[in-house]
Order: sequence, then C-alpha cells, then structure tokens
Amino acid sequence: MGDTVQPAGISGDRTGEAGAKGSKRHALVLGAYGLIGSAIVAQLLRDGFEVTGVGRNPDVAQRLMPHIRWHFADIGQITDWAPILSNVDVVINASGALQDGAGDDLTAIHVTAIERLTAALSPRQTPLIHISAAGVSPDAPTSFYRTKAQGDAIICASGLPYVILRPTLVIGPQAYGGTALLRAAAALPVAGPVVMPGAQVSAVSLAQVAQAVSFAARGGVPWGQVLDLTEGEVRSFDDTLVMMRSWLGFRPWRLRLPVLRALMALVAKGADLAGHLGWRAPLRSTALRQIDYGITGDPGPWQALVRDHGAPAITPLPQVLRDMPATLQDRWFSRAYLCLPMLVLGLSLFWILSGVIGVFQFTDAQRVLTDRGMGAGLAGLFVGLGSAVDILLGAAVLHRRFARRALGGMVCVSLAYMLGASLFASDLWADPLGPMVKVLPGILAALTAMALLEER
Repeated sequence: MGDTVQPAGISGDRTGEAGAKGSKRHALVLGAYGLIGSAIVAQLLRDGFEVTGVGRNPDVAQRLMPHIRWHFADIGQITDWAPILSNVDVVINASGALQDGAGDDLTAIHVTAIERLTAALSPRQTPLIHISAAGVSPDAPTSFYRTKAQGDAIICASGLPYVILRPTLVIGPQAYGGTALLRAAAALPVAGPVVMPGAQVSAVSLAQVAQAVSFAARGGVPWGQVLDLTEGEVRSFDDTLVMMRSWLGFRPWRLRLPVLRALMALVAKGADLAGHLGWRAPLRSTALRQIDYGITGDPGPWQALVRDHGAPAITPLPQVLRDMPATLQDRWFSRAYLCLPMLVLGLSLFWILSGVIGVFQFTDAQRVLTDRGMGAGLAGLFVGLGSAVDILLGAAVLHRRFARRALGGMVCVSLAYMLGASLFASDLWADPLGPMVKVLPGILAALTAMALLEER
C-alpha cells in the first residue's frame, strides 16, 4: 500500500510534545509536492498545523520537503486508508491529473480514490477539503472536468463535513504544466502566437488558493460549501498572454501570427503521444479543449465569505503580477522551457538517423576503419554494434522513464567514439569537415537536456 517516512527529529507520535498539549492540528495533504499541494503545505505549516504528505515519488518528496512526514503510495491504488488517516484532524486533497497517460488514470485518481477515501473518513467524520476545478460538470467537454465532477458529487453525497474549492487558472511564482506553457509562449521572440482569441480566462493567485485552504481547515468556511476561487475579472486568453509577457519584462511583440486550430490539434496529438511515453506535456488535447471551453468561475460566494467571515480576498491578476515581480530566473525559465522537448526530439532524431545511416551505408562505414588497418571482421562488428547502440539510445530518450539514462549513454558513447577515433583513425580530427569536432556539441546538448530534465 505504501511506506511512511518521518523527517529527522520528529517522533513517532503524531504531534510530539506540542501535539500532546493539543496545540497543533494534524493535516493530511494528498498530492503534497504538486504545484498547489506544496503551496498548501507551506501555508499550513505557517499557520501552525502539523502536516503529513501523501505522494508516490519518494525522491521528489524528500528532496523538496524533507521537513514533513510522508506516506508514499499511488493515491489511485490505495485500498486501505485506515493507517494513513490515523490521528488526522483534516484531510486536504490536492491530487489530480490532467489526462490519461503513463502512470495517470483519471478515473482512479478523481473517482475511485475519492470513493475509497470518503468511505474511510465517514466513520470518523473527519473533515475533507477538496481541490477541484472551476467549470467542472458531468457534461463538460473533457474527461478531466467530467471525472472531477464525479468526485465532487461523491463528496457532496458522503455526509462528511466538506469544502470543495474550485480555482480557475492558478498563477504563482512556481510554474508547472499550463502556467509554465503560458510563460513559455509569452517569451517567444519576435512574433507572438494568437491562440484561441475568443477563449475566456480568469485567474487566481497560488498563494491565495493556499490561504483559502488553510482558512477552511481552521474552520473559517461553513461545511458543505462548493466555492469557486477566482478573481472578479474575465479576459481573453490572448490578453492574458500579453499581460504575462509584460510581467516578464519583454518588449511587446512586433508581429502577431494566428495559429491555425489544425496545427494546434496536431501539436496536441503529439503531446498526447508524449503523455503515453511518460512525459507530462502541458499542451495536450485536454488542455486545449479546456482553454477553448473557458476557465472562469463565479467569484460571488467567496466574496461573501470575505465580507461576512473574514476569508482571504482574491485579488485581480494585474495586482497578483504586481505583487510578484518577475526575476531573471523567471525569464531564463520562460525561454528555456520549450528547449527541452526540442533538445530531446533533436537528439533522438540525430542518434536514430546516425544508426540507420550506418546500417544502410555499412560497407562505406566499415571501409573507414579497414582503410586504417583494422580487420574487416572487427570493423564490421564495431559498425554494427555502433549502429544498434545509436538507434537504441535515440529511441530510449523518447521515453521519460529512460530519458536520463539514455542521455547519459549518449555522452558516454560519444566519448567512446572520440577515444576510438583517436586510437584507430586520428586523422579524422584533421578532416576539414570536422566529423570528430562536431561530436562535442552533441555531448553539450545531451548534458543540457539532462540539466533541464527535472520536472519539479
């Protein structure tokens, strides 16, 4: 089912000495190292909660948040919640997935997990705060919205004390998924894309989502509420893109180029394929349909809580951006974000083509070595193995699970090629076309891709 790991210096008791005196409440956060989940954890800790996180990647969790307790499990596969829920005062579900793909099953995460979780919470009547999404409905155009709506309905019918919060487009200092793609599009040089200009978008600050969750966890929101978290303004997606470019500090585009829907659909299909290979590409079909559908909500009910119960206010996007000035790191990230897929695709194509050419030009490749004194059999073995390794590495780098090892393999094999050429064909270093010198940029490209590969 999963493993529980505690940070150094925290005892097995859920609250330690402070908890024994009843001064801290214990919050369990599902999806705790995600974009929204990590902000919620930080806010809860500031507000005096003890926090346990639930996630499926121990390396990411302990690297980003070694200071909290963790339970490692795939939320969609948990069948026995009892050990995880022991001594928990409030559960916050910030888990979710955009689209079915390698490792992501929308029904398992958004529906099955909610059914099992609410069933386990019912005897205890432990409060549940659930992060959904503005615009969810049973007849929405995407599986993301429809499965989220199913999960919301299960919670509403559970009899539990609950609050469901539905944020619109979440903007924060961290960038991941759709917000990262928005920054990357805003940073494109010279010409700016015009994408779905009629799509309507509202936004909410990541910090204010976290504050709203903490406010609810502290009992500030009456139970049984379903509330949109959104600013009061609605703008076009294109206006949002232009606003983001201005925030990054780039000059206005001199040229705007409309992007055909057919081209966007083709790119989305490629991103869908990447999703099945383990890449969490933000520009998938679901993302495009959601933008086209509109990302808006009703700010009224939350504004009433601000007025009547002192809930944290939701500020408009222009003010959010003014309060969060862009840095040099933001501009670097925005420019570099699209470099990773281009590097991976470029390296894959280079290595696969290199191997295929070696196969079809086997005799010529073999002659390069035999002309320099190597036996025909050994030369053929080197050419055959080299071609096979090149194709294998070029294919492996396309799968997220193997990408880092494939990139490392490219570096090692390139160095081996350089060493072999130095020993058996040193004259190639002086070739006017520079076949050996050109290996060096390939090594640098692979090392750069490895540096950018980290997702969180």
